[in-house]
Amino acid sequence: MMKSISSVYKIVNGPSSSHTVGPYHAASLFRERYPDADRYRVTLFGSLAFTGEGHGTRKAVLTAIPEADVIFDRLTGDLPHPNTMLFEAFQNGEIIGTCRIFSVGGGSVRIENEVSEEEKEIYPERNFTEISGVCREKGIDLREFIRMREESGLDGYLEKVWQAMKNSVKRGLEAEGTLPGGLHLSRKAGILLAKRCYNEPADVTMNRMIAAYAYAVSEENADGNLVVTAPTCGSCGVMPAVLYYMYRERGFPENEIIDALAVGGLFGNIIRTNASISGAECGCQAEIGSACSMAAAALAYLFRLNTDQIEYAAEIAMEHNLGLTCDPVMGLVQIPCIERHAVAAMRAVSAVNLSRFLYETRRISFDDVTATMYRTGKDMNEKYRETSHGGLASIYHDGSIRES
Repeated sequence: MMKSISSVYKIVNGPSSSHTVGPYHAASLFRERYPDADRYRVTLFGSLAFTGEGHGTRKAVLTAIPEADVIFDRLTGDLPHPNTMLFEAFQNGEIIGTCRIFSVGGGSVRIENEVSEEEKEIYPERNFTEISGVCREKGIDLREFIRMREESGLDGYLEKVWQAMKNSVKRGLEAEGTLPGGLHLSRKAGILLAKRCYNEPADVTMNRMIAAYAYAVSEENADGNLVVTAPTCGSCGVMPAVLYYMYRERGFPENEIIDALAVGGLFGNIIRTNASISGAECGCQAEIGSACSMAAAALAYLFRLNTDQIEYAAEIAMEHNLGLTCDPVMGLVQIPCIERHAVAAMRAVSAVNLSRFLYETRRISFDDVTATMYRTGKDMNEKYRETSHGGLASIYHDGSIRES
């Protein structure tokens, strides 16, 4: 059983869907339940505690509950989810309500022991094997399958999503200056778009432009501006980069882009249902890997490849992001995050090119690689799952890394 594709794409402010959007949503829900409280206490655990300062979690909570005491608990372990929050409401010094809420990725939250309206399931199918079986039985493609299952308002919502994606690319290309947070990174999207090698080959131009579009959106996210989760803020630049290039440079009409967004969202939905899109739970493979897979599926559909080819493109894209760690330097969604958007966008294009010719030789299904990603994430050491305790984050603090 799966939720609507619309919940994969959220139009939000960065820099982190799980560390800013989710906590803000959770705090808002809790305040609505206890509006008469005269004091609130919010305790953040796990990844939220370790990287919440850099991700803006405190600010997100205080935006929803200005009078809250926000506590970063970096000692408590054995958590039900790595992004756990404990909300407490007080009146006249007495606790009048408590609630544990988990930020599960992509801005979605889950209240302990409750089922929210956001979690309403509309797809009876759970994985791609079941979906492709329905398509074969009925003689339909993936977009037709989505229309069969979703409510009529999805197309209108995806039009808004596409508009927001385009705007984030355009703003990011025009913006200049330094990103906030203490790393003092300068914006590079506009420079990357403008620079050109002598006698530059066409394929280099394409990769440079796609990379520039990915940088544009990722830098907008790092600056806390409006982006679209695809499927998270930490991976928001991959899908727009690929689709904006095809729209702007290859002339694909916007109605076909909307259809591609739907198909890409379907794959993101499958990943979220059967694995995770949370970097705190499964590392960056769950964010950038998922985004790369979604973009590959969307592009394959845009190129009118068949269902088997689309599946293979999505599988290749995820398989070659397996094991990707989440080790943000200083807890910011900047190093190595911004570059990863560009690399994943170019990798999505390569995955489609391979699938076009080799799909009949494939051995690994999309469902297999999704299950593998989840198991790999669970096996991954905690310091590589959005805690900034290992990898680049730890080396930077030793003074070994400087921006080139």
